[in-house]
Amino acid sequence: MILISTGLFAQLKPGYEKAEYVELLKIYGQHYDTINKDEIFPKPEYSKVLYRSEEMGLHNKWDLWMYKEKIPVISIRGTIPNQVSWLENYFAAMVKAKGSFQLSEKERFEYDLAENDRAEVHIGWLIGTAFLIKDMLPRINSLIEKGHKEFFIVGHSQGGAIAFLLNAYLHRLRRNHKFPEDVVFKTYCSAAPKPGNIYFAYDLEYQNIDGWLFNTVNAADWVPETPFSLQTVHDFNEVNPFNNFKNDLKEKPFVKRMVFKHVFNKLTKPSFKTQKEYKKYMGKALSKYIEKDLPGLIPPEFTNSSYYTRAGTTIVLNPDEAYKKKFKDSGDDIFIHHHVTSYLYLTKQLK
Repeated sequence: MILISTGLFAQLKPGYEKAEYVELLKIYGQHYDTINKDEIFPKPEYSKVLYRSEEMGLHNKWDLWMYKEKIPVISIRGTIPNQVSWLENYFAAMVKAKGSFQLSEKERFEYDLAENDRAEVHIGWLIGTAFLIKDMLPRINSLIEKGHKEFFIVGHSQGGAIAFLLNAYLHRLRRNHKFPEDVVFKTYCSAAPKPGNIYFAYDLEYQNIDGWLFNTVNAADWVPETPFSLQTVHDFNEVNPFNNFKNDLKEKPFVKRMVFKHVFNKLTKPSFKTQKEYKKYMGKALSKYIEKDLPGLIPPEFTNSSYYTRAGTTIVLNPDEAYKKKFKDSGDDIFIHHHVTSYLYLTKQLK
């Protein structure tokens, strides 16, 4: 791919590049100085910071960097040691990936993250994305007007989850002709949890099918395994053997019909009950706390699903014995395998 725009030559190629991820991880690591001034993390070698946002929404924040003086980098901060920031993660009810909701008393946020009508996403990270987008878009548009057609997006942990949604949002803007067709957003999520259901993952992966979206995961890290996921028979595609199961039983002898029906109910009813409780506590109950911090917020209607799946092309960092000696399992630090330092260490071992 060769693009020329306002004198700026295209630099990005599809596919996972270890050197790109390492540099972007170092860029992300600079968020630590907004959390702990004493935290020391390797500085980026080829990039400089252009802009640092204020905290917004549920204590979200982002930076704008320039990589090799040519490629803008959108760096999204993850969870910080703050109750509101953590509530954003726990607010894990699902909502449709396309719609609108009241972001504040004076502002309504319209969003479009997927073509598939069955795509659903995490409400907490959608809210985080909504606030960040308001601040990001004017700067992205300004850079495009100056001739930049290639962007990096990076985020670790919660920042990675938001990076998934941001990638989807920007792709849909491009598809709807709000951006030039040759603008690309190469996205490196890192230690990102599951952002939505399988239909959102399908849509997102299709939009990035040529190798533009990755999630680097330490196999010893528990965070990418979250949120809790629950699949019910209603989460399958419409054409499946479960929809007409009870009708199909009518042709069976009475005794077999009763036995099969009993077994089917035993297997399916508990999952429906659990999903209902998930929606109640991780959605409606937490809404009350979220709305205290964001007056005027009225979330979209929660769906009856909690079928979270991982998304993007997963790059697995597999801990070896040397890693296990350096980063020992410890009940004192549940994030020992989630820290950016452990990811940087393992990434450097990749061939």
